Amino acid sequence: MTAPLTADAHEYGLVGDGVADDRPALQKLVDALGDATAADGRPRTVRVPAGRYAIRDRPVLWRSGVSLVGAGRGATCFELSNPGAPTRPVPLAWFTTAQHGAGRDRHIADVTFAHFEIDGLRVETEEYEVLAKGLGLQYVLRGRFADLYIHDTAATGFGCDFLQDTVVEGVLTERCGRQDPGEAMGGAGIGIGVGGWGPVERLAVTDCTARGNGTNGIFLELQQDDWVPPRGIRITACHTEDNRYGISDWGADGLVVTGCTMLGNHVAGFDVSAQGTTSVGGRGGIVTGCVIDANPGDGIALGNTPGPYGFHGNRVSNNGRYGYWEHNLAGGDQEPATDIVLESNDIHDNALDGIRVDAPLHEPAFFGNRIRGNGRRAAPATRGGGEGVHCGSLSLTDERADWLPGGHRGKELTVGGPGQTEVTAVVVDNTAAELTLAPVRPGADTAWPDGAPGPGTAYRLPDCPAPRTGLTAAAAVTHPYVHGNRVRDDGHPRTQIHAVWIAPEATWTGGRVSGNDFSGNASASTRFDSAPSGGRWRDNAG
Repeated sequence: MTAPLTADAHEYGLVGDGVADDRPALQKLVDALGDATAADGRPRTVRVPAGRYAIRDRPVLWRSGVSLVGAGRGATCFELSNPGAPTRPVPLAWFTTAQHGAGRDRHIADVTFAHFEIDGLRVETEEYEVLAKGLGLQYVLRGRFADLYIHDTAATGFGCDFLQDTVVEGVLTERCGRQDPGEAMGGAGIGIGVGGWGPVERLAVTDCTARGNGTNGIFLELQQDDWVPPRGIRITACHTEDNRYGISDWGADGLVVTGCTMLGNHVAGFDVSAQGTTSVGGRGGIVTGCVIDANPGDGIALGNTPGPYGFHGNRVSNNGRYGYWEHNLAGGDQEPATDIVLESNDIHDNALDGIRVDAPLHEPAFFGNRIRGNGRRAAPATRGGGEGVHCGSLSLTDERADWLPGGHRGKELTVGGPGQTEVTAVVVDNTAAELTLAPVRPGADTAWPDGAPGPGTAYRLPDCPAPRTGLTAAAAVTHPYVHGNRVRDDGHPRTQIHAVWIAPEATWTGGRVSGNDFSGNASASTRFDSAPSGGRWRDNAG
């Protein structure tokens, strides 16, 4: 076979009719172009016309210097399936350390994957398999992944690791992690392992969308715990929605996240923790100019990090638990996080505390934030059933109710009465008579695992917790700097009970709390169940 610089896939045996298996022809073409590139150093491109290209039972082993370019999303589609190999994952393209010896000195270089769709719906492995991805490449140098639509894969959609001098842009991932039970590794829309190239990995992820994926929308994960967390990674202008986590930093250093939206993610909009394979949380990151809104769990969840981390100029609102939650998971770093900065954020209308500290902080700085109208989960316990009660796919309506709007935000609704199987759902928000519910899992179109309950079904909602505050310290906080914040509630009724609460289990030592506006909350401005020790409290209104 001759090896042109640009090869039309149809001229080399690919059919694209959705019936013929195009994998053998594509593998033969990739090998030929890879051999030619290795011989003369000139990268090649496979251009794939519009069509539906079946890739069956085996992935395509990729080669350095070979690019794959389609005619556009929806026009060129690679349909993955494994009818003859039910134990085998079938990504479109793969090249990995474990299977192929990939490494710094044996990498994929100068490749572009652009303008096509990957449909993973027909890959079904007997057990969950993390390699059942859309793309599964490791150690890519000077790569470009652009204008891709990857959906319904059994595991992660875009699952490429160790990307140096690489850009991932305009990638849309939907309903990936289809076989992930919810707690397994992988199962993300965009999942990128980091650390393989050393202390700096120059990677930009931009203008990507991840929606309805089994675990994360976008996550970075340190792959070996003895590696140095790498710097040089940026995530910009991305959208994550209806995933378990929106964007997660599980092991980078100095991650920059700017101009992103994280909406409706079930556990947290933005997460730093020890949940990755190496139990290493990110550190040194900056999150700025983002909208983190209406996540049924927390807006920002941060822990298992030595720090620093900074959150600047974000909107953190309408989340079902805390706006910002500092906490540590078992198995990860437990030392106090140093130099956590929250500056000029708008933290409002979250169900519980605006900021909740349940893990030790050393020298945190909270300044210039507007922390207002939190504690929205203020409605008392209630129950109902009978006439006027009916359920939609993502709702429950009681025509006789008169609930506090937003007052059940984040609560667990229980439906079912005596002699019935009880089911639960999470309340995203509510009006006076209707509860809006979260899907039963990411990517689902219903809150009910076995269909919507019938008319008149009994239901109940738990009581509201108290107190609910702007800032709660329930752990050791040493030398904090809290200045120039406006921590108040102008709502009717007021639901943010205190501006600041130091809980009985907390210690608050040294530092400075000055120039804040603590007036206008539902009860007293401050509540000290554990008195602060040392430091200066002065010039705080209220």
